[in-house]
Amino acid sequence: MDRSPQITHISWGRMEVEGLAPGKDFKLYPGGGRPWDWSEHGTRHEPGIQPADVQELLDHGCTVIVLSRGMKLRLNTMPETSEVLEAAGIEVRMEETTVAVQLYNELAQTKPVGGLFHSTC
Repeated sequence: MDRSPQITHISWGRMEVEGLAPGKDFKLYPGGGRPWDWSEHGTRHEPGIQPADVQELLDHGCTVIVLSRGMKLRLNTMPETSEVLEAAGIEVRMEETTVAVQLYNELAQTKPVGGLFHSTC
């Protein structure tokens, strides 16, 4: 099983992930990750993370997914996104970003975890 990359730094508007260039927001999964471009699926704080945002994580074999809510908890998750993950039998955790990073890094030691991380509000 490929290991999910560790997040080595988080601060307002900046994240560092092993094996990737520094950036603002990330999609991470077993074996790698990439910058999370909200415009790809029209994601906004409201209504929030869309089903299409998490599909890539499912495609990479995640059994646990961590969804960050932003540093000020402004990022929501659409009910349809939760329904897709529940139907797939995925364990989901939604946390403030710094808590989400810590949880993700812990889970990455033993599980095929994925995550969406938003480093601002």
